[in-house]
Amino acid sequence: MKDLYTFDLTVESAVETYRDVAAAYSAFFSDLKLPVLVAEASSGDMGGEHSHEYHLSHAIGEDTVAACSNCGYSANDEVATARSFWLPEGVFTPSNFGLWRGITKDRTRLVNVWYPRLAGESSSDDGWNIHAVKSVVPELDNSVRDTEALWKEAVHQAQGQKGKLRLVNVIDSRLLGAFENLMEHLPLLPSGLNIDHIPQTWITETPAGQDLNLLRIMDGDGCPRCETGTLEVHRALELGHTFLLGTRYSVPLEATVALPQNPKVQVPVQMGCFGIGVSRILGAVAEQLVDDKGLNWPRAIAPFEVIVIPSSGVNEQTLEFYDSLTKRDGVATGLDVVLDDRKEAFGWKMQDADMTGYPVVIVLGRAWRERGECEVQCRRLSVKENVKSEDVPRYVTALLERL
Repeated sequence: MKDLYTFDLTVESAVETYRDVAAAYSAFFSDLKLPVLVAEASSGDMGGEHSHEYHLSHAIGEDTVAACSNCGYSANDEVATARSFWLPEGVFTPSNFGLWRGITKDRTRLVNVWYPRLAGESSSDDGWNIHAVKSVVPELDNSVRDTEALWKEAVHQAQGQKGKLRLVNVIDSRLLGAFENLMEHLPLLPSGLNIDHIPQTWITETPAGQDLNLLRIMDGDGCPRCETGTLEVHRALELGHTFLLGTRYSVPLEATVALPQNPKVQVPVQMGCFGIGVSRILGAVAEQLVDDKGLNWPRAIAPFEVIVIPSSGVNEQTLEFYDSLTKRDGVATGLDVVLDDRKEAFGWKMQDADMTGYPVVIVLGRAWRERGECEVQCRRLSVKENVKSEDVPRYVTALLERL
């Protein structure tokens, strides 16, 4: 992990530093020429005011990111939202209500999550968004699998303790009117575990006072930032994370500095925290670009940009050609080249080059010996071309600019 911590005097300078580092991160990931998403994210246990994650879109990813097709909005599913939509008008019945039950960590509150069950949707529980529920009931213990068993135990232990247990109904805002009308027909409590006069709490909006959308974000949902874009949901691998911490740690640690214009006044430093998973990047990029022949490293992180493989061993002409790739008229060409001079069979060397994942392979074979032409290969770009020796540096440079 590459870690960076920043310390600023004011909120304004801390925000500017955060933007500068974010721009550097974006430039770094841009060099990889891969679909890296910069997603708004939850600060989680780190705390702070702003947070962004850098993700590589891939089917094996452990994270979920929603990205707009139009405006560039992108967010981790912990904080992602979709443009509000209202349900078709009609007569609601209890079958239109999806229900998931949970319990708080102190085992004193049963949490009913009521979400819309759309036409044609199965009765499975995967249509609701756990992050939306946690945002309004942070004490929810979402690790529990058998809620009713724990609630039954809580009811037994609370006998004779009036008011200890509570029922929390978390209701998608679109269901509120129907919920009020149908409440007596809905299973507010598990069968056989009814409690007389249990206090109830209704939660129907976000902490910011906005409509509460409990549905899981799906492909095609409307973007919350623009009027025309739709969201695409990606599985993704997290490569980096940035946090604008503010005074989250400097205040409790009493990390203060004197103001330049008034040394007698001490203020807490404004902090930022930034990290890139170096080893995660290597693994993620390898997984993203691997094919049936081997790895395919981007130019920016390849062990070498170019490998030269002579088909019949290394001689003086081979070394002269290698030198012409790295220097021209005594000036470095900028190409990062390695010559495979190992005493192995030509076929073995070619297979090894494919497995290693060099961006460009130059083969010095019969055409080179007879006509001074090299075979230039680039697997990622599906290139296999015979090029005159004197044109190779320019041709290879053009290929590398695309990788």
